Amino acid sequence: MNPTSFLLILTGVLLNAAAQLLLKAGTNAVGTFAFSRGNILPIGWQIATQPPIIGGLACYGISVIVWIMALSRVEVSVAYPMLSIGYVVNAFAAWYLFGENLSISRLAGIGIIILGVYVVSRS
Repeated sequence: MNPTSFLLILTGVLLNAAAQLLLKAGTNAVGTFAFSRGNILPIGWQIATQPPIIGGLACYGISVIVWIMALSRVEVSVAYPMLSIGYVVNAFAAWYLFGENLSISRLAGIGIIILGVYVVSRS
């Protein structure tokens, strides 16, 4: 994999990870909710107008464009497993930003993911 292809994949993965974090921040601002006939419009509007939600959706949109560019250069069987890097990024970011738990078993899983991505990237 050449540096341009790797950079496109990494950019797509990081944009996707950022989207998840922004969506979480937006839902944290709204709080726990359940949709019902009576509240679907007010809750939907409240969610849709949260700046982090808008930012997250924008990151998703840009990541799709970047991902298409990456797929034009790299086999999908190599590119797709790289999305797992997003889990690694999000696990640490969620721990740092939202105080989510990073247990020993999660850290072990992250290590396995990193090893797997390394092996696939070398194939």
